[in-house]
Amino acid sequence: MATISYQQRRGELQTYFDRTAVDAWARLTSTAPVSKIRATVRAGRDQMRGTLLDYLPIDLGSRRILDAGCGTGAFSIEAVKRGAHVLAIDLSPTLVELARERLPAQMHSGSIDFRVGDMFDNGLGTFDHVVAMDSLIHYRLHDVVRVLAGFAARTRRSIAFTFAPKTPALTLMWTAGRMFPRKDRAPAIEPISERALRSKLASEPALRQWEVGRTQRVTRGFYKSQAMELVKI
Repeated sequence: MATISYQQRRGELQTYFDRTAVDAWARLTSTAPVSKIRATVRAGRDQMRGTLLDYLPIDLGSRRILDAGCGTGAFSIEAVKRGAHVLAIDLSPTLVELARERLPAQMHSGSIDFRVGDMFDNGLGTFDHVVAMDSLIHYRLHDVVRVLAGFAARTRRSIAFTFAPKTPALTLMWTAGRMFPRKDRAPAIEPISERALRSKLASEPALRQWEVGRTQRVTRGFYKSQAMELVKI
């Protein structure tokens, strides 16, 4: 069951991505010209997407994947090209509609089921793999682990996710962001210590059959995120 802090942050994110930042997000996730700062974010996201795809088998034929927090669907499209059947979910109806519009007319092998809703919903079914790219970076450590435990209960093979690594540079950016007027702020990123995350994962009863696999940090200008893989033992 989701915590109060998770539900509150989920509401903030829905408002931000579905109302405040729709146009900026649409440009960022396209090939349209953007500022130098946003160009580094775009490059970082492209690199991170490639990293998470590398964590999955090349041949995803018949495998079912949850794209948790799919945004405009870029990851889902790449997974389908490898033959996966993807359930792509996001809390923003506007972003999901944009993802549907960007879906190539002809896709190879697999399929995508776009939905609006909560990635934490147990009613989504079971999956071979779950991928959550930058959809957990706004949540506190205990909420991140709770969501991962929920994923684990319905995942057969692996979970790949990203978190905001707690570094001096990211902490400085987080502090600077809080100086903007409230109406202009994006929902705060919650930097997490890798050591604290590993400790919390190891002590979570629901994750006893899982172990940390590969991890990789991506730093491109204003984009700083770290991928981590959980593998079922």
